[in-house]
Amino acid sequence: MVINGSCFCGSIKYKIDGALKDAISCHCSMCRKAFSSQASAFARINPDDFSWLSGENLLSTYESKTGDGVQFCSKCGSTLCGTNKGEVMGVTLGCVEGDPKIEIGRHIFVGSKSTWEVIPEGVPQYDEWPTENT
Repeated sequence: MVINGSCFCGSIKYKIDGALKDAISCHCSMCRKAFSSQASAFARINPDDFSWLSGENLLSTYESKTGDGVQFCSKCGSTLCGTNKGEVMGVTLGCVEGDPKIEIGRHIFVGSKSTWEVIPEGVPQYDEWPTENT
């Protein structure tokens, strides 16, 4: 399966030669600020399946002290992917084109979600990072 994605202005494009996995919505305060939204929606990928098609020179990167980060378009601001020590580990679902054949499987950091947000019923919720990921 080939999955394509791009930023809002279309200057940066990527492809994934593989499937998305482990789609998560994170409600922590950092994700709310990074994504300018009530939560982030992202899915993990196999880093070897990912490649930039165009506009890589327009990427800006924010990386934390732990090496986790995000890459975004310097023209339009779209957050495109999550990184670890510079390697793309996942993509934001909002920038994926078409139907990626995946659904959000869990909501994390709901213990710090915005008071005005209502999370849908029926999807597992965790107050913090689930213990199976540590």
